[in-house]
Amino acid sequence: MAAAAAAPGLVFWRRLLGLLPGRPGLAALLGRLSDRLGRNRDRRRRRPPWLLLTPLLSPAVPHVTSPPCCLCPEGVHRFQWIRNLVPEFGVSSSHVRVLSSPAEFFELMKGQIKVAKRRVVMASLYLGTGPLEQELVDCLESALEKSLQAKFPSDLRVSILLDFTRGSRGRKNSRTMLLPLLQRFPEQVRVSLFHTPNLRGLLRLLIPERFNETIGLQHIKVYLFDNSVILSGANLSDSYFTNRQDRYVFLQDCPEIADFFTELVDAVGDVSLQLRGDDTVQVVEGMVHPYKGDRAAYCKAANKRVMDVINSARTRQQMLHAQTFHSNSLLTQEDAAAAGDRRPAPDTWIYPLIQMKPFEIQIDEIVTETLLTEAERGAKVYLTTGYFNLTQAYMDLVLGTRAEYQILLASPEVNGFFGAKGVAGAIPAAYVHIERQFYSEVCSLGQQERVQLQEYWRRGWTFHAKGLWLYLAGSSLPCLTLIGSPNFGYRSVHRDLEAQIAIVTESRALQQQLHQEQEQLYLRSGVVSSATFEQPSRQVKLWVKMVTPLIKNFF
Repeated sequence: MAAAAAAPGLVFWRRLLGLLPGRPGLAALLGRLSDRLGRNRDRRRRRPPWLLLTPLLSPAVPHVTSPPCCLCPEGVHRFQWIRNLVPEFGVSSSHVRVLSSPAEFFELMKGQIKVAKRRVVMASLYLGTGPLEQELVDCLESALEKSLQAKFPSDLRVSILLDFTRGSRGRKNSRTMLLPLLQRFPEQVRVSLFHTPNLRGLLRLLIPERFNETIGLQHIKVYLFDNSVILSGANLSDSYFTNRQDRYVFLQDCPEIADFFTELVDAVGDVSLQLRGDDTVQVVEGMVHPYKGDRAAYCKAANKRVMDVINSARTRQQMLHAQTFHSNSLLTQEDAAAAGDRRPAPDTWIYPLIQMKPFEIQIDEIVTETLLTEAERGAKVYLTTGYFNLTQAYMDLVLGTRAEYQILLASPEVNGFFGAKGVAGAIPAAYVHIERQFYSEVCSLGQQERVQLQEYWRRGWTFHAKGLWLYLAGSSLPCLTLIGSPNFGYRSVHRDLEAQIAIVTESRALQQQLHQEQEQLYLRSGVVSSATFEQPSRQVKLWVKMVTPLIKNFF
């Protein structure tokens, strides 16, 4: 793929330099590169209309390699096939809390940093540069200082993973925000900056700042404090702490899950550039350079590093499962519980879903497509994304399967790009164009009753929530949710590094939490109809319509 992209890439970026003042021309050229890079893949993936029926005829569900275990809690739910791909973590629902607001998310993070004794691990697209972000950095500094001054000094370690291009934008950026920590606590702080292997050579030299972020990003959002983890789609930036609506789940005192995500962030950190105290970067000793070294060798090494984490965690969890529920040498569950040696029996299962297409890791894509394929008649799927730009495969499944869908997306006014300068300011209109095309297809297939679009609107806020809730047929509460960083779009599947978790629960209390989360988001929305696109705010300029098919793979 890299070889195929090289020649058109050089021509593209030479022409780009001469067209920077012309915004439509720039957008069209960006799209042309996208079209050339993705044409063959899209041809393979795009299916003619009659193939929309294929999910009904031949569902591609991964086969469970062993019969369900009737002796233990993990054997009773219908989504156990996911454990053939990733580790399965059984927890009590009392350890899972759904957060509802940016302020709650921000205050919880600060509070968790202050009490952390062993580790703080944070993976995000970037760290902002405002006073709230500085407050977060100050919390980290205080925790590190406290760990040194304690009567019995702790071994607190802070590991931060960000994207190189986004984190290096401008004179004051994520790097400059974190340099004081690196300089003061060089033995305790690690800052890793992921650089996509697809941005290299002349392409890297010629593409302007901000536009270079379209090639690929570190997009994982994980915030970890000792043995507790927050999974979210929110970045470390002021709007995400105040008035940018996202989703957040807090997994409290879940050591095995915390260990997994620590190892995952460490793995991505090892294949990233390391920030030093003088604001230079270097690779980990023995690692292939992401954009100077051989691309195939780098991606192979990165694949191995990440898959080793996933596979070793799977093995550990399988062994733990066997020891906990199948070993005759252990105490009975009643005796162990009476002795205080056991936690409550799990009623909730957590599956980490990883998507890193540059490294040929497609677990999240496989699981998401399977969930959409298997959603039976009468089931309801609530799917939300801040940026409505579903892949062709996901659109085909929504239109061709039997479940009912309510898809929540941002209205133009609450889109994060609304009011932006230059080409970025046209992105909300491009999303409107994509939304209208999809709505027209729904109508042409007579699916308006089964597939419903809704637009989120809230004065003074923007919308960034993503994920889904699955309600089985006949149920008024969801038994599964996906929550994390993916947006279900081309970038999430093909360009960026993504992670989310599938939460499967039999707990009615947790199901109620998830249901209330879904309801609160959808209550601030309006149903899309043909009249929606007649509003002045939904009028899309001709040039935007023309370039949208070309550039949509970049945003």
